[in-house]
Amino acid sequence: MTDLANWSDLRMSHRSTTTPRETAASDVNVCIVTSMKQRALGRGGQIHLWFQRYPLVTDGLFAIAFAAFVLIPMAAMATEQPPELRPTPSMALWTVVGLTPIVMRRVLPWWSVLLATALQVSSPLYPHVWIGLNFALLVVAYTAAAHLSFRQAVAASVLLWSTLSVMIVTVIPEEQLGMASESALIVNYLSALALFAIGRMVYARRGRFEELSDRARLAEENQAALVRQAINDERRRIARELHDVVAHHISVMGVLATGARRVLHKQPDKADEALATIETTGRATLREMRRLLDVLRSSDEPEHDDELAPQPGLDAVHALVAQIRDAGLAVNLRVEGEPYPLDPGIALTVYRIVQEGLTNTLKHAGPARAGVRIEYGDHGIDLEVSDTGVGPRVSATTSGRVGHGLVGMRERVALYGGTLRTGPRPGGGFRVHAAIPIDTATAPLGTDTGGDR
Repeated sequence: MTDLANWSDLRMSHRSTTTPRETAASDVNVCIVTSMKQRALGRGGQIHLWFQRYPLVTDGLFAIAFAAFVLIPMAAMATEQPPELRPTPSMALWTVVGLTPIVMRRVLPWWSVLLATALQVSSPLYPHVWIGLNFALLVVAYTAAAHLSFRQAVAASVLLWSTLSVMIVTVIPEEQLGMASESALIVNYLSALALFAIGRMVYARRGRFEELSDRARLAEENQAALVRQAINDERRRIARELHDVVAHHISVMGVLATGARRVLHKQPDKADEALATIETTGRATLREMRRLLDVLRSSDEPEHDDELAPQPGLDAVHALVAQIRDAGLAVNLRVEGEPYPLDPGIALTVYRIVQEGLTNTLKHAGPARAGVRIEYGDHGIDLEVSDTGVGPRVSATTSGRVGHGLVGMRERVALYGGTLRTGPRPGGGFRVHAAIPIDTATAPLGTDTGGDR
């Protein structure tokens, strides 16, 4: 019955959420669980969920199927029976009427019980109603025990089965029952006890499932809150770093403007060169400001003492690798292609990804070797950080502090229109791969991003 099927839906009851941007929120919240649910259910499972969502339709089809199961064989054998035993339209009608309590059993369980009781009482006038009512009583009794509270279930069972017992003893002829009244009563009571016990077991199990579902929903909400917090923290951190980049550009522009003003009349060539540099730096500053506004969410985070320190770039990757080696991790750094100037924000992103990947390897991969590959391509930077470790990997929100890890990597790469892929390597270990495009919209002005450098 559909009541016993709730567990399959509960186990896969999590949902994923997506943000307007394709950032870490959708990736971390992947909701792993939603894709699992879709694969597990398939087309048949979706049909099952649809039937659960519309119990009136489900139970109506159930009653129609049982009526067809009873009436079609009776009609097929009609010619072989005496005229007085052949099925009539009235018999078919009352068979369907006897099954009507099944239709409302889950939507209105008490009304279903009352209707079944009323049909029992009226059965002496319409004996053909028992063709469907016999089966309907079993289904309604089980449903009452499985869906009502204990007191209500006891009251419904007593009402149904006491009415049937009275009908057996006082009204219904024994020849219509096909067995002695005493035997019918015994079967009646045993059926009542069995159906009540089964229904209460299902009721208790469903209550347990609902409790687990509430816990799962609460855990999912907490996880979503942690992810949102991680994203917001990382965006503020990125915004601070971009702020430092912009501040550096503006400082350079101020110095160059002062120098250009002083040599404007004496050395116009140098003044022109300084103005060109100011123009290039100004446009780069505007790009960084756009990115800063794109990621900035709030400015209520306390300032840190190191905010005025120069932000690291690609030149600092070698020092970072040396530092990680000193900590005990064997790291192989490989730079491919001819290096060319990068936008400071992109250089900082590359550095942070290398830093995060190597730090995670050092902390969580166990005995391992790590490799860093930075490729200067014609269309962008291709970055890979991999290791051979077999230790446990941590989630996106447990790498050092909330905000680091995969969340931060994805936020940084998405900021520059790149892609990030992470996961285990086929031969063991873990791999982080980032592709950051470099084009005329992101590269510093005056830098050729084509093949000739």
